[in-house]
Amino acid sequence: MTIKEIQEEIIDEFSMFDDWMDRYQYLIDLGKSLPIIDAQFKLDENLIKGCQSKVWLYSELENNNIKYTADSDAILTKGIAALLIRVYSGQKPADILSAETNFIDAIGLKEHLSPTRANGLVSMIKQIKLYAIAQQTKLAN
Repeated sequence: MTIKEIQEEIIDEFSMFDDWMDRYQYLIDLGKSLPIIDAQFKLDENLIKGCQSKVWLYSELENNNIKYTADSDAILTKGIAALLIRVYSGQKPADILSAETNFIDAIGLKEHLSPTRANGLVSMIKQIKLYAIAQQTKLAN
């Protein structure tokens, strides 16, 4: 699936919930289903700067696509990370870099997060894009 198709799928899923308590619960469930990150990647260098809670994000190149793994010590933040990984993991670096993140506004996520969590969301997306630049550079060399 393309990044755009995955985002549209997420928008459809979130539209099934009438209120934000149900959407928060869905995010928490997504966080619980996130595969556990290998302990060797839970390093300070993989911590996202700008997040109130601890969020580890790791990327590796697999068949010219980036595979992301993540974890957080906060369950809602872990759900947000799971959402982002679903969108970007398994995609080509160039596709990640050119992708819009309008699904976040479409589902109303940013406006329903505390300012610190919204800042963390932006920081996670920024780090995903930075990893994509690094992996794209590896592919070019």
